[in-house]
Amino acid sequence: MNILLLGSGGREHALAWKLAASPLVERLFCAPGNAGIARDCEVVALDIADHAAVIAFCKAQNIDLVVVGPETPLCAGVVDDLTAAGIKAFGPSRAAAQLEGSKGFTKDLCKANKIPTAAYERFDAAAAAKRYVRARGAPIVVKADGLAAGKGVVIANTLAEADAAIDMMFGGGLGAAGAQVVVEELLEGEEASFFALCDGGTALALASAQDHKRAFDGDQGPNTGGMGAYSPAPTMTPEMVRRAMDEIVLPTVRAMKAGGAPYKGVLYAGLMITAEGPKLIEYNVRFGDPECQVLMLRLMSDLVPGLLACCDGMLKNFDSAAATSAFGRWNGNRWKNRKPRCCAKPRREALLFAGDDFCKPDVARVRRRGDVESV
Repeated sequence: MNILLLGSGGREHALAWKLAASPLVERLFCAPGNAGIARDCEVVALDIADHAAVIAFCKAQNIDLVVVGPETPLCAGVVDDLTAAGIKAFGPSRAAAQLEGSKGFTKDLCKANKIPTAAYERFDAAAAAKRYVRARGAPIVVKADGLAAGKGVVIANTLAEADAAIDMMFGGGLGAAGAQVVVEELLEGEEASFFALCDGGTALALASAQDHKRAFDGDQGPNTGGMGAYSPAPTMTPEMVRRAMDEIVLPTVRAMKAGGAPYKGVLYAGLMITAEGPKLIEYNVRFGDPECQVLMLRLMSDLVPGLLACCDGMLKNFDSAAATSAFGRWNGNRWKNRKPRCCAKPRREALLFAGDDFCKPDVARVRRRGDVESV
């Protein structure tokens, strides 16, 4: 089959690396890609915000599946447009992508469905948000409602820091993402990233990871989009995985289906493991970056059948225990579990690029500047 992967970061390089190993894949394209990705598949100079151009390319190249990497095209409805054109796509619809596209939407869904999360309020004006901060006290968390490339969360340790974050967001510091703001309590515990595959009605636990969010050593400095990751997350014990599925992921999948926006794709739950158990910090509607990089290296089986099952509503035919065991477990100096079916000689090292200045002769244009994301 022919697959088109959308995106250009380290996450997309990890996905391209894994998809290229599948015996089901005949041709693999990535748009716009980067020079690192060009080592694993054919990169094409497509503007992925131009849905008509993406559809035209898919038809010209007989694309059987489109895998959408970043959140922006998902929230812009690229899956809706591809589906309307008769092209199968992995990822949620625009309506379902609100789980990441609007922090307020997700918090309201949690409240309505008794999904454990931090106490919060939503605001569309700075004065009311500041009054709420003073009523709750600091430390407190201020979040831009919309997409902000991982930069829309401020953990304010003082009232002054909270006020500054509110002023920055309502003052246009994050563009349209800060037009509304969510202010919530600061949860105490250890964070974990938890991933599940969803087909609109069924959800299957996949794996966990932890990323390094703060910019500086010692868990200090501003939040970033991710400064590296490791997997599995030690806090995600089998019991914690069960609770995360039963108390958070499955109620979300049921609520989205009941609300007319069934969720298909990978659902990434950012969790805080508190003394009372897992609580939802936020949802992402795609594989995380950098988490995807360590997940793809651990995955011992072919990724493509799982993606197709999500698209086709067939996850009920997958064995959850088998899916979980498909992720190798590191045991000191070797990987446990069987070799991947898709690779005769599995690689456990990979140089993954999040964009760079290097360009092969056959790459149409130099990709956006970035750096090596992980090794």
